[in-house]
This record gives sequence, structure tokens and C-alpha cells, in this order.
Amino acid sequence: MSIATKIKRNPRLKQLLLWLLLLPREARPRLWVRWLVNPFVHRRGRGALVRWRSRLDVVPFQPFVLGAESVIEDFATVNNGMGGVYIGERTLVGIGNVLIGPLRIGNDVIIAQHVVFSGLNHGYEDVHRPIKDQACSTAEIVVEDEVWIGANSVVTAGVRIGRHAVVAAGSVVTQDVPPYTIVGGNPARPLKQYNPASGQWEKYQPLTSS
Repeated sequence: MSIATKIKRNPRLKQLLLWLLLLPREARPRLWVRWLVNPFVHRRGRGALVRWRSRLDVVPFQPFVLGAESVIEDFATVNNGMGGVYIGERTLVGIGNVLIGPLRIGNDVIIAQHVVFSGLNHGYEDVHRPIKDQACSTAEIVVEDEVWIGANSVVTAGVRIGRHAVVAAGSVVTQDVPPYTIVGGNPARPLKQYNPASGQWEKYQPLTSS
């Protein structure tokens, strides 16, 4: 039996380990974890940059990967406590972004300011318990290569945004976005789609049933 399995099967041991790694009542790793553990556990590619005023709430028992030449701008927050966060190469994570795993972002992605990705949902079904005390569920968000996400957008758990898609500013994305499609609104809906036959971005035409 592996050490990880033993810890998962022993609630008291698991609680002790979490106390050693995380600040009480916070989702932030302790200073010794940030300085002495995370730099040797999490991978950063050549030329990757994390601005000093960003906040990395990343724990060593979940993945955090930042690809080569990617940038995490000031005041962004990254949290991998509920699932790994993978960021590809040459990707820009804009000012004030919030990235909560599980989340996988591809290469050459542009994320504007104050965008929220949340791969988790809080349980709320039991009305006799505070929502904060109920179990969370997770579903990985996937952002494929070359996507552009506008400012103040929200991407919810389980969504997949296809290659070279565009999310208009202020959108709330609750469903998958096809590749080469522009979406906008709350909830976000397709607005335009690239037509390879004409080589143009054309107004989205939904399929009609005959």
C-alpha cells in the first residue's frame, strides 16, 4: 500500500497532514511549503513569469504546471487544492484572474483581466447544513490552444472551450464552446463561426430540424 493511500484511508492522519501544509481556515499553503516544497514539486518552463503580486495558493499534492514563456500577471490567484492546474506555453493569465482547478489551459491563450475559472461547485442540497460545510464537486475546465477570453468573463466547471474560440467580455460560459466560434452573453451563446469554405467569420446559424 502506498503512502498516499494510507493517508487517504486514515482521516486523522489526513487531517494532521493538511494542518501541517495549510493555514487554518484558509486555502493557502504555509510559508515553509511555498518556499521549501513547491519550487521543487511544481514545474515551470523556461522563461515563465509569475508577477510578485500574484497569489499562488498551490499545494504540493496536486499538480501545478506553467509552460515556457507564459505569464501570470499581478493580482491573479491560482488554487489547485481541488484539482490540478495546467497552463501551456506562451499563455497570458491577465491581471486579477482567478484560476481554480481542475483546470487545463493550452498554448498561446490570451486571458484578459478579471476572468474567473472555477472547476468546483459547492454542495447546497442539505438545507440543514451551511453551504460552506457541504461537500464540493469538481469537473475539469479545458481551454484549448489559441483561445481569447475577454475581460470579466466567468467559465464554470466542466466547460470545454475549443481551439481558436473567442469569449466576448462579460460572458458567463456554462456550456462547451465549439472551435473557431465567438460566444457572448449570460449565458454565453454562439455569435459568429469561422467558415473554412469562405474564409470568413460569419453570423452563427443554428441548425434547424426539418
